[in-house]
Amino acid sequence: MSTSITEQEFERLADAELHAIEAAIGEVDGLEVSLEMGILTLEFPNGAKYVVNSHRAARQIWMAAELRAWHFDYEVASRAWIATKSGDELRAALGGVIERKLGRPFKVG
Repeated sequence: MSTSITEQEFERLADAELHAIEAAIGEVDGLEVSLEMGILTLEFPNGAKYVVNSHRAARQIWMAAELRAWHFDYEVASRAWIATKSGDELRAALGGVIERKLGRPFKVG
């Protein structure tokens, strides 16, 4: 759990990140994107869904895609969301799973 930020800071940072991701990928062909109540859902034409959501209790952003799960903590020094186990950065990890699913190069903002 990220203890270096307060709950209010987490809420502000997580909300801003989810909205920025939504804006960056909202108009991509072959991808339906919706953000509601801290849950960003990406749906592909074949019905597959990937989910990115803020998890207040853990002060993390969680992502579920490709039968995997990531838990991202906010690192104040780098001002980035970094996965606790893999060290992946949120936007890079999300871009990678979208790229594999769409079968074409893809980068999240």
